[in-house]
This record gives sequence, C-alpha cells and structure tokens, in this order.
Amino acid sequence: MTRPRTATVAALAAAAALAGCGSQTKTVTVASAPADTGVQTTTSTATGTTSAPVTTTSATTPTQTEASSTRTAPEPSFAEGQSHSSSEGASAAAALVGAHGFTARDTAEYHPGQTLRVLVGTRTAAGTQQQQAFFFLEGRYLGTDAKSPSGRISVVSQSDTEVAIAYGIYRQGDSACCPSGGSQVVHFALDDGRLTALDPIPPLSSRT
Repeated sequence: MTRPRTATVAALAAAAALAGCGSQTKTVTVASAPADTGVQTTTSTATGTTSAPVTTTSATTPTQTEASSTRTAPEPSFAEGQSHSSSEGASAAAALVGAHGFTARDTAEYHPGQTLRVLVGTRTAAGTQQQQAFFFLEGRYLGTDAKSPSGRISVVSQSDTEVAIAYGIYRQGDSACCPSGGSQVVHFALDDGRLTALDPIPPLSSRT
C-alpha cells in the first residue's frame, strides 16, 4: 500500500514540474515578440528622421522664391512723383495769373503733361466780370489769348500742342452773365514755340 501512494505522488510532482516549464516557455516567447516589434518601430522612426532634412530643405524653397519676387517688383517709374510735380506746376501758373490781377478759375484746366497749357483767369472791373486765357509752354508763360479781356470764355478742348477756347458772343442789350449770340470757338496752337490763333478771334465789341 505504501508503494502505490509514493508512485502517485511522484507522478503528480513530475506533472507539476512539466506544467511549470511549459508556462515559463510561453511567457518568454510572448514577451520577446513586443521587444522585437519595438526595435523595428524605432528603426523605422529613425529612418524617417533621417529623411526629414530633405523635406525641410524643400520647404524653404518657396520662402526663398517669394523673397526674390518681392525684390524684383519695384514701383513703376512713371508713377513716382507725378502728383507732386502736377500740383507744383498748377500752383505756379495760378500764382502768375494772380500777379496779373486775375484769379485762376479752375486749376484742373492746367495739364502739366501737355506741351501747351492754359489757365482761365477772372476778375471784376467796374462791376463787370472779365475773363482771359493765360498760356504756358511747359511751365513758361507765353501770353494771353487777346490783348483785352472778354466777358465769358471757356476751354472746350485740349491736346498736347493745341487748345480750343469758346468765346461768348454778346448782342446789344445782353447782360454780362448771359451772351445771347451763342459762342465762337478759336483754336490756339504752338508755331515754332510761339502761340498762334488758327481762327479769327471775335472783335472786342462781340466779346464784351
């Protein structure tokens, strides 16, 4: 009776030993798999990190292109100082008109970009309005349209070297404000640097 019990205990001990060894082997095998996967991930990340400088280099290219574009886009030369010179030219011309006892009616009529320029001056004398056209050659004063002022004149057209002036034609009994005879247009142009009337100027009796 003693021997069978001893054999049974020995058999159970051997089975337990075998079972313990098996579980240890499984634990080692499962634990080693994540360790290998972790190494591969790190290696893959390291490889990606190595290629990162290439991406960074290509990313700086647009920035360099934009900087180069900004440097090669200067302001158009024809726009530089244009308004300033126009203002000075009109102001100087208006000052000259004032020196002759007239007031410039509209400085916008003075076109600095033209060779022949004009300003209409007005004044009141003996209770009557008088007007006269003052001509300039690139800023240099040339003279007036006529020796004596007119009652009503206006600039109807301009080009580089020609200006058209409309004269109000007065009839007997007309008031200074309202000429009833319509208007007569006279074209003034440059002729070898001198101002010339291309059409007959109405007589003073019709202009006042």
